[in-house]
This record gives sequence, C-alpha cells and structure tokens, in this order.
Amino acid sequence: MFSILAPAHIDRTEIRWSSIWAAGYFLFFNAALACLVMPYFMLHWSFREPVNWRNHMSSVQAPSSETVARGASADAIQHHYDVDSSFYGLWLDSEMSYSCAMWDGDFDTLAQAQEKKLDYLLGECVPAQNARLLDIGCGWGAALRRATQYHGVLESVGLTLSPSQSRYIIDRSESDTNVDIKVLDWVDYEPDQPFDGIVSIGAFEHFVKFGLPREEKVESYRRFFQSCHRWLKPGGVLALQTIGKGNTPIDGPGLEDMLFIAQHIFPESDLPKLSEIAVACERWFEVKAVRNDRADYARTCEVWLDRLNAKKQEAIDLVGIEKFENYSRYLAASTRQFEVGHANLYRLVLKRVDR
Repeated sequence: MFSILAPAHIDRTEIRWSSIWAAGYFLFFNAALACLVMPYFMLHWSFREPVNWRNHMSSVQAPSSETVARGASADAIQHHYDVDSSFYGLWLDSEMSYSCAMWDGDFDTLAQAQEKKLDYLLGECVPAQNARLLDIGCGWGAALRRATQYHGVLESVGLTLSPSQSRYIIDRSESDTNVDIKVLDWVDYEPDQPFDGIVSIGAFEHFVKFGLPREEKVESYRRFFQSCHRWLKPGGVLALQTIGKGNTPIDGPGLEDMLFIAQHIFPESDLPKLSEIAVACERWFEVKAVRNDRADYARTCEVWLDRLNAKKQEAIDLVGIEKFENYSRYLAASTRQFEVGHANLYRLVLKRVDR
C-alpha cells in the first residue's frame, strides 16, 4: 500500500474532481480512437489468415447459420445494382455485362471481350443443344441471352435480388417465354427439375458478409456448392467467376481503397480466398479448371472508367455528382487492386461428383 500526499493548500475535493475529469477524458479519447482505426484493422485482418476469435471471446454468440448462409441482404444488393440502368448503360457494353471481360489481344473491343468471357463460361457448362441452364446472380441477363441465342439453351432460369435488373431482363426478353427470372435469394430457391448446367458470374462475392471467421465463410460456401450439386443433373458442370483475395500484402492506399469500396459500393460483402472455395466444394465437385485472370479485370475496369469519364455530364445528370465521383474512384481503385495483386479474378470449371 502507498499513498500520495498533496500539499495542504490543495482541496482534496478538487483533486477528486480533477481525477474524474482526467479519467473521463482518457476513456473518451481511447473510444474515439478505436472507432476510427478498428475498421482499418478489421479489413486488413480479413486479407490475412483469420484469427479464431472464439478462443478469445467465447462469450460472444456466433452468427446464426441462417444469417451466415444468406450473405449480403437484398437492401445491400439493391444499394448498388438498382442504380438507374441508364447510368450503367453509359459505360458498360450493349449487353450490360457487369463483370470481368476476357481479353485476347490488343484490338478487342469491350463487347468482343465480354462475348469471349460468356462463350468460355457457357461453353464449359452447357453440354448440348436444348439444355436447361441456371444463372445464379444473372445481372441484366447477358449470359441468359447469349446462352439462348448462341449455345442452344432451350430453357433458362435467372436468380437476382435486384428488381431493377429483373424488369430490365423481362423488357428485353418479351418474346422469349423460355427465360424465367426470379427475384430470389439462392438460399430460398428450389427448382422443380434439375439443370444441365449452372453459371454464376460475379455473385459469389456477395454470398458471405464481411467480418466472418474462416470456418463460417467456408460453411456458407459449402451450402452453396451442396445446393448446386443437388440442382445439377449427373455429370453437370458449374462455371463460376468471382473476384478473390489476392496474395500481395495490402499497403496503405490499398487498404483505403478497399475500405471505401466496402462502405460506399458493395456493403455487406466479402471476397473469398481460393483455398476457401477449394475446401468448400471438394465434397461436391471435381475441379476441372482454374484461371486467375486479374490482368483481364484491371483492363476491364480501366476501359469502364474511360467510358464513364467520356460520358461524365450525362452520368451526373442521371445520378448526381457524388455518385459519379464514387464510381470513378471505385473503378480507379479496382484497376489498381487487380494490377498489383491485392485482388484476383478466378474462373473455375467444376464438375458434379456423382455418388
């Protein structure tokens, strides 16, 4: 035990109140500092090997399986994809393909590169004429239209969480009664008959929410692959394209870019690691092919940004200056992420394991 003796002329009440104010200021300062820096640390940790926080925070309840399985909410998806379709039409190709193109040579146009991407993925998962195809996360319907017109698909189903995208597809496919669009989460979907092939382009990134530990992410992905296995005919193929976490360590600017995208562009979403996909699908699918085409996505984002800037005033008239600037920053940041390897672009061909 020890004590501190104050000079006699100082009132002990004054000392007590000074101590209380000092302690309060200390607590407030540290709480404010934590609020500012913790999002950066959380995003940084998510790109490294995850920590098993259950060992340290056993009293914290883990997310329910229902919450984990659903990933990004409908509101989060609509935050991005229900922006005026005319705005996206300014800088996407005429088929509204909003995912990485497949470039082959210096003279490809954006439209040609997008067609090559679709033909590659559809060619892997559509086995023959008169096939039945499921598109999970069908966007504005580019893959569905390409499958019907050039790959002999007789009947197709598209799943989306965006009412705006659904209306767009229906308006462009009025004469095609064999295309069925459902505004529905894949978790809630159950087909009345199996499919010959499944394609999913740029949706896998939204299947888990940000901040989950590795085991929770893998379990969510495993449920997805299990569902696809159940929905496919024997020998069926799932063609999957997704952005993934890169292997290049994240630097300061890269961290700021990713935090901006997570907050303003794609809320409630997280990227997979290739190892997480492999572990999640191994019981249900045989991996036939894997490509990492991050250079293709860097070029795609660069072309999108050039096209958006060329239509700057039209874009501002449609969505306002703030959203235009957000998308410009997002496309520039994405170009950098793919160039340096903070993010990868995976194209996987997965064949159903028949039991």
